[in-house]
Amino acid sequence: MIIAEAVKAALLGLVEGLTEFIPVSSTGHLLLLGHFLGFESTGKTFEVLVQLGAILAILSVYAARLLAMARDLPSDHQVQRFVLGVLVAFLPAAALGALLHGFIKGVLFNPWIVSLTLILGGFVLLVVDGLRLEARHHDAMRFTLAMYVKIGLFQCLAMIPGVSRSGATIVGAMLMGADKRAAAEFSFFLAMPTMAGAFAYDLLKNYRNLSFDDGALIGVGFVAAFLSGLLVVRFLLDFVSRRGFAPFAWWRIGVGAAGLAGLLLFG
Repeated sequence: MIIAEAVKAALLGLVEGLTEFIPVSSTGHLLLLGHFLGFESTGKTFEVLVQLGAILAILSVYAARLLAMARDLPSDHQVQRFVLGVLVAFLPAAALGALLHGFIKGVLFNPWIVSLTLILGGFVLLVVDGLRLEARHHDAMRFTLAMYVKIGLFQCLAMIPGVSRSGATIVGAMLMGADKRAAAEFSFFLAMPTMAGAFAYDLLKNYRNLSFDDGALIGVGFVAAFLSGLLVVRFLLDFVSRRGFAPFAWWRIGVGAAGLAGLLLFG
């Protein structure tokens, strides 16, 4: 494995972990950074498979809570209802992602599209963050079933790289009356099946095309994504409660504008 490629993989993994759970689009950041670094993965698989590190990061942070939910699931109606809510929120994106997989990878994984959607999504996030929305729901485990379904439909917008899975779900939850912390926390829970499903599906579609070098680069990216993902998951909810989402919105706009400038200047 070439050292330079390993350094690029580590940098991309670091960015994946830092951006997966905040509303800035990890896929968009990976596509833009990979484009300007000249990093090409087989079937653009690295960008999805490196998410395993971020998946394990959130699972490790929420391990005790997930085990408690698994223990209480047979008898606790509230836990049963929440698990059902996560499932119905997950299914729309899972179905649409499987149906449009080829189109998404072949057409939408485009740095121009990513740059534009980063900017547009940043302005949307600024508007929603500034609205005086009535926060009626303060516990992610107690949203209505209708809210869970609608949040799942919002997540489908993230099929477009640059939109941001977490951004779409957080905005959807806030528009339906969730406070910022509860919206972000449900986004965490919904990330678990969504990211695991995307990882498994992409691996199934591309494993025959992967070489040993691809696997080694993914491993490097995985470690970097795991460590940086741990940092974000541990501190994001408190940050959002204090500062809201405006800092992420301005970051999106800045990265999108830089991406457009870079594409115009360097191609």
